[in-house]
Order: sequence, then C-alpha cells, then structure tokens
Amino acid sequence: MSELSFQNTSVAFAHKSNGELSKARMLFKSFNFPILLTYGPTMAKLAVALGLKFTIKKTIFEQFCGGETIEECDQAIAGLAKSGIGTILDYSVEGEESEATFDQTCAEILKTIQRAKGNSDIPFSVFKTTGVFSSDVLTAASEIIEKNQIVDIELIENHLMESHKQDWRNGCHRFNQLCENAANSEVQIFVDAEESWLQPAIDLLATSAMHKYNQTRAWVFNTLQMYRHDRLSYLQNQVAEGRCQYGYKLVRGAYMEKERARASKMGYQDPIQPNKEATDRDYNAAVTFCIEHHNQVAVCIATHNEQSSLLGTQCLTAKGLTSNDQKVSFSQLLGMSDHISFNLSHKGYKVSKYVPYGPVLSVIPYLTRRAQENSGMAGQMGRELALIEAEIKRRKG
Repeated sequence: MSELSFQNTSVAFAHKSNGELSKARMLFKSFNFPILLTYGPTMAKLAVALGLKFTIKKTIFEQFCGGETIEECDQAIAGLAKSGIGTILDYSVEGEESEATFDQTCAEILKTIQRAKGNSDIPFSVFKTTGVFSSDVLTAASEIIEKNQIVDIELIENHLMESHKQDWRNGCHRFNQLCENAANSEVQIFVDAEESWLQPAIDLLATSAMHKYNQTRAWVFNTLQMYRHDRLSYLQNQVAEGRCQYGYKLVRGAYMEKERARASKMGYQDPIQPNKEATDRDYNAAVTFCIEHHNQVAVCIATHNEQSSLLGTQCLTAKGLTSNDQKVSFSQLLGMSDHISFNLSHKGYKVSKYVPYGPVLSVIPYLTRRAQENSGMAGQMGRELALIEAEIKRRKG
C-alpha cells in the first residue's frame, strides 16, 4: 500500500462532482471579503425573513451542515459512509438559555443517541453542556470547585446560592441522562469543551460520568483544549488515578480571544498558551500520551492539523496497533479538511466528521463562527481553497 499523503486531492475530493467543487471554491473565496463576514449574519437573517432561506441553505449551510433535522442528514451520513467515514450528529443551536430550551435540546441529543445506537455509520454522539445547563450556574459551580478544591460532585450543591440549587439539579439530571442513555445504548458520547470559567464544573461532571459509566469501556469522553497551558498535566494526572477507562477528544481550542480579553479585564492569569508552538507541542504530547496509555485511554484526535494527524498514525504503528484500532480515531468538521479525513479513511484509519444540523436561523451563529475561523488567506481558508483549485486543475488535465 502506498504511503499516506494528505496532498492526494483525487482521494480527498472523489466524493465531490465538478459542480460541487466549483461551488466550494466560490464559497471559500468569499471568506476573503471582510464585509461579508461583518454583515453576513444580518444578511442571512434578513434572507430567511424574506422567504429566501434556500439561498443560505444551498450555500454556506450546505457546505458545513447536514440538514435542519436528523432525517435531512441521512444523505450526508450515507455519503460519508461510502468512503468509510463516520458521522457525528452535532445539534448546533447556540446561545439560547431557558429551562424549556435546555429540555428541548436534551430531547434532541437523546434522538441523536438513538439514531447512533447499533449504527456503525454514526460512531459518536456529542453535546455542549451549556446546551442543557445554565451557564450562570456552571460559572458559579466552577468558582466553588476552584476555591474549595472540590473533587466530589455531590458536595457542590451545598455551596451554591439557594437561587442556583434547582437549576444545578436540573442541569445535572440532563447531563447524567445523556451519559447514561449513551452508555446503555453502547454509543460513545463527547462532552464538548467550553470557556475556561465554565470548564471546572464541566470537567467534574464529565469525570464523574466517566467513573460511573466507563468501568469496562470508554463511553463518555471529555474534551481537552490544548491551547490551555494546564491541560496536558490535567490529562496526565487524571490517567494516573486509574479509576476507569478514560475517554478524551483532543482539540486545540476555540475561544482564545474571548479568554484573553476576560483574563485581562478581571486580572487573573491568562489560561492560554503563550504561542502556537506551545499549543502544538502540548497537543502532540497529548496524542502520544493517550496512545502510549492505550490500555487505559480511548482518544479522538480531533484536528485539522496535518502534522498532528500524521503523528497519530505514527504512534499507532509504534505501539504495534492496527490502523482501525477501536480506541483511536480521528475527526474533522464537515466541509473542511477533506484532504485529511478522506486520505486517512482511505488508508483504513477510523475517521468521523462532525455533521452540524438544526434550523437554518438557529444555526447562523455557528456558521458565522465557522466563516470567521476560516477567514484570511494565510489560514485554513487559504489551504482549503488551494486544495480545491489543485483538484479542479488535476481533473482538467
């Protein structure tokens, strides 16, 4: 078998027609116009209000989302499965906080678990804790955990203000319901990482669920943002406790500017690494550590970084593990880094794509973040565009 190459565009884009490639090229080119990123969300909402939802749905939505409902994602699920790539159904409605919304979101995530049950094409489910839990209460609980060095989740409620206690109980119930349902359905579930001031509570919720449900296999996975300077030691210390089978999804991180601004404003230590090199170093160290502790750890290497993805394959080989080992997988977002996803899958590695879905209007905040993250020719957008153009040129001969 030939060596793995992320530059093989014929494999990366075999699933796309010439027309689909041309449309993707136009979309990624548009990200280079700052005015579209500034006014795009308002324009998108206006288009929906004017009954022109199809213009959003057939452009940026189609590139990065599977559909408005789980059923609408069936085509994306089947299409990825043809190339041996799994789907992670990601209900991407953001920024809505009420008990009714939390219950509705929890019910929707339970549906994704049921859709994944017994279905090898959908290897994971996922949720954001703030989708089912008051962020104010998570912030308060996180401060209590940090201040009192609490490691037992049962002790938190005693320290909360009376006005927060019921919301804490409600959130814990929903969080546990999702983890329990996933474990009982034999579906692995990711708990997404969030801002550092929410994370101590999320970490403790996820760790408690791991202790409860991961005794023989990792069903619950916590997510570690390696652009934080404390995450590598957190990972190492947790695994050293040896209390269960641990599951981790490794990402670089998504909230850097917000984190730095808040740390500066409130006068506490910036939780972010000093530079990209430090982030890359810790990310790669975490990949190596997880695979070296294969007997205790299941890991999802969730990255758009070619070097880190390649390192994951090299660690598997060094450990004497097969490319399709059940405890090591790779993941990227739908519509991005197909050169990594499809080439890894082509060589037999376990790969999945995050497939966001939800009502167009509700998913606009998510799509806006995707577009902003990909702006700038020197970054991700430039790489995506260059690969698409290389494949178009190759097909023209």
